[in-house]
Amino acid sequence: MREPTPIGIVGTGFIARGLGRLVMNHHPDLRIVAALTRRRIDAIDAIDDFPLPEVITNSLNELIDKSRLIVECSGDPIHATVVIEAALAAGKPVVTMNSELHVTTGSWFVGKGLLTEAEGDQPGCLAALHEDILQMGFKPLVYGNMKGFLNHNPEREEMQYWADRQGFSLDQTTSFTDGTKLQIEQAFIANGMGATIARQGMIGPANDDTEAAAKELAEIASGMTQPIADYVVSRGQAPGVFIAASHDEAERIALRNIKMGDGPYYVLQRNYHLCAIEIVKTIRRVLGGGGVLLDNSAAPEISVAAIAKTALRTGQTIRRGIGGFEVRGEAVRFSDAAGHVPIGILQNAVLRRPIEPGQMLRWEDVELPDSRALDIVHSLQQTAEHSHEDQAMIA
Repeated sequence: MREPTPIGIVGTGFIARGLGRLVMNHHPDLRIVAALTRRRIDAIDAIDDFPLPEVITNSLNELIDKSRLIVECSGDPIHATVVIEAALAAGKPVVTMNSELHVTTGSWFVGKGLLTEAEGDQPGCLAALHEDILQMGFKPLVYGNMKGFLNHNPEREEMQYWADRQGFSLDQTTSFTDGTKLQIEQAFIANGMGATIARQGMIGPANDDTEAAAKELAEIASGMTQPIADYVVSRGQAPGVFIAASHDEAERIALRNIKMGDGPYYVLQRNYHLCAIEIVKTIRRVLGGGGVLLDNSAAPEISVAAIAKTALRTGQTIRRGIGGFEVRGEAVRFSDAAGHVPIGILQNAVLRRPIEPGQMLRWEDVELPDSRALDIVHSLQQTAEHSHEDQAMIA
């Protein structure tokens, strides 16, 4: 009998715990051999909630040395940047559930090793649905995210209540509610699929008829030169994904007969995404030689800018942009938002000047601590903005 394939995990939170339980209970040919955490291993809360406390480590080298494949699911783009750079340099493939990483620094690693997002979160599920519908001859127009509720500026007390009730961190709950996670996910799928956005922040029609809203977006996308990434807010809608697409005119009657509607737009939905317990599908894809499911592309067009939720004062510290109460994220084109600060890099940032509610943060507005991620962000942004300037001159 073959030895189980050794898998390393970065993170010990909700996603890491779920993956650990799944592998331990259902996949005997895989084995979790290391789980990297920044928490103190001797602290009770670092081990009590993780299903394999004996594999927890604070050593990045141990994680890399023991693992054949690494799953990064920390949710922290700055920390993940350091880990992924080291893992790829050591020749280890990396599977992620970390959209925040991809839209912040992920493009830097394209072509430097195998780095892919996993199924389970909306971008990976959209990428898998994309592969399916292409084989059936559909032509994607809209890569859609489905939200049941959105509040751009929720109260801290409300977010703490829901965080405690649902078992997520306060940061996660806030980023889900204020739309930052949604904007990150859709910027990511746009870059990965060669799509764009219709406007800053996307359109996001509110319509309890998800299919009708998806077709409304398809009509808009049909007049553009690229597919778009966008979302729908539908009360009671399951948190899944959809792709609105067209098909050959010759198939229109056949598609109507099999209950796909009259066309010319068709909506293919996946009304669930199962987070941690879907990651193993992408692990097996990579181990089987299937390659990348989704990355941010080497030449991204879309970023996620930080937008002030409230008035900010000189000297104020933004501890964390994603999931904080000072800013939220909005998807932007690099070509339309020169000099913006990507929200994923905003950690322990100090304001250099006052900022008004609704204002987009720019580099001159903040002072950030040095990090490898910051260096990469500056390099990627300069390349993207210069590329778009060159294209504008040619046009």
